[in-house]
Amino acid sequence: MYIIVGLGNPGKQYEHTRHNVGFEVIDRLAEKHDILMTERKHRAICGKGLIGGQKVMLVKPQTFMNLSGESVKSAVDFYQIGTDELIVVYDDVSLSPGQLRIRRSGSAGGHNGIKNIIAQLGTQEFPRVKVGVGEKPDRMDLADYVLSHFSKGEWEMMEDAFKEAADAVEVMIADGADAAMNRFNAKKNEQSI
Repeated sequence: MYIIVGLGNPGKQYEHTRHNVGFEVIDRLAEKHDILMTERKHRAICGKGLIGGQKVMLVKPQTFMNLSGESVKSAVDFYQIGTDELIVVYDDVSLSPGQLRIRRSGSAGGHNGIKNIIAQLGTQEFPRVKVGVGEKPDRMDLADYVLSHFSKGEWEMMEDAFKEAADAVEVMIADGADAAMNRFNAKKNEQSI
């Protein structure tokens, strides 16, 4: 079984903000695979289903970003999965808007949600899909930036990125993180040459 976690903040005021791209990707996966996101457990909104013949649980923590690890740890412990069967999807300000970066493991890179997951799990060895939201403008507070909304032009680009990130999760489940890294990490780099 795979647990796929999209990071974000609960509440209407945070919908469609840069920090909620993880929720957006989970919504695309749920829609594509007819997974109802109706269960409330593990301090999250969850849905169970199948992706590529594998049982999955889609998770949108409702703890607010900085406590995401509490929700993740609860689900991982309950289902007794290894961290290699956990996939976390989240925003990254060091990547251009819409660019994806798949990693098998790594540091938090300053992301408070990931910091909390690493602290709760006691390891940084879990696969992740980073979705670029662009660098913050000079003189703007990082918290204000990640809680801001995309422009209309950015949103159109991000819609493609959400679908692509959902595709990356499917490849990770079917063929592993390395296959997803080969396919999706190179994509934007080739376009920028």
